[in-house]
Amino acid sequence: MTSIQRVAILFAGGPAPAANSVISSAAFSLLQAGVEVIGIKHGYSNLIDFDPSKPLVEGKHYIRFTLETLEFMRTEPGIRIGTARSNPGKAVTSPADLHDAEKTAALRRSYQALRSLGVDALVSIGGDDTLKTANKMKLFQDTLPQVEKRMPVIHLPKTIDNDYCGIDFTFGYFSSAEVLANEIRNLNRDASAGQAYFIAEAMGRSAGWLAYGAAIAGDACMVLSVEDIVGDLASSETVTNPDSTTKTRKVMNMDAVIEKMVSMMIAREKLGRNYGVIVIAEGLAEFLPQSYIQGVTRDDHGHMAISSVDIGKTMAKYLAEAYKTKTGKSRKINGLQMGYESRCCVPTAFDVMLGSQIGVGAYRALIEEKLNGVMVSVGGQFDMSFVPFETLVDPITLVTKVRFIDGKSDFFRLARLLEQKTT
Repeated sequence: MTSIQRVAILFAGGPAPAANSVISSAAFSLLQAGVEVIGIKHGYSNLIDFDPSKPLVEGKHYIRFTLETLEFMRTEPGIRIGTARSNPGKAVTSPADLHDAEKTAALRRSYQALRSLGVDALVSIGGDDTLKTANKMKLFQDTLPQVEKRMPVIHLPKTIDNDYCGIDFTFGYFSSAEVLANEIRNLNRDASAGQAYFIAEAMGRSAGWLAYGAAIAGDACMVLSVEDIVGDLASSETVTNPDSTTKTRKVMNMDAVIEKMVSMMIAREKLGRNYGVIVIAEGLAEFLPQSYIQGVTRDDHGHMAISSVDIGKTMAKYLAEAYKTKTGKSRKINGLQMGYESRCCVPTAFDVMLGSQIGVGAYRALIEEKLNGVMVSVGGQFDMSFVPFETLVDPITLVTKVRFIDGKSDFFRLARLLEQKTT
């Protein structure tokens, strides 16, 4: 027996392979327990501006799951309920803001929208920004008068970037890495035929897991990510903010980074390899000197529109010039962006299994364990655990913690050992 009669499932942020594995497994296990399940379409976008005089419409704003609608869904690519990056918690940046009616207005409207549908619990699926929002939804409800309904919030971690604390691997990571690895293999053949180089920009805003995984599996000759911007490859600059205050930010030492690439190219030439694919993580754009990123827009979560920077082409231009200066020879170097083609690909068997276990975790957390404010985690031999929000989100800033690749880890060393030695 459970007091939860209707659960809403919501997916937010960027797509990821095996999204439907998670959604359908969560819905199926809840339906089997006699709980109604609805899917909110396109993240919080239909909730954030809710107006009680304009009720949410089934089919347009949400769908009702049944055992029939779930048939074949678990292995289906794409996202059946869609996604969006709308952020109802944008104005809440500290615990004190939770008591500010104006700053919590979007959270209240989202809460009211869900309650208008008779929702008793929310299952949130998304990346670290969506985890932040899930935490704020839970904290906002904690401030409500006792007479108002509390909806437990369970979060299911999603990101092809694999940079989540609290879980070993996120669903979609291996599927995306495989698609990009295959692209790198094709680029390698192209580069070999034309005696050229590609600088391939892979997704990964905060950490380099996807760039590293794709580079290792795709046989790239070098991989660089934000974790590598240390020592000689790092520098700093002082910038002036719009309010005339100044701050010092860490940036790439562009000369050192380019020199590292040139040295690798020369070392390969000594072995008769006048070609290759260099993989860089898109997050390196955040470490470009200010002169490179003037005017670049940012989203609701404060993230730079990295795709508009096109760091692969930028670095290809500088690398071609530096190589010619160093050797007196010309080498064709092309920059390109990879990533979007991997986000809704057919999921691998591993990601279907991982996603299914994470989805079932929503049922186990809500119905079996009667939990609230936890993230479902899977590790080891698909063993499940439930991680409280407060261990994943900074209680003061309400910001999530990023999991970087450990520079001393064997995974990091694997990439280094497979690269061409330059000394």
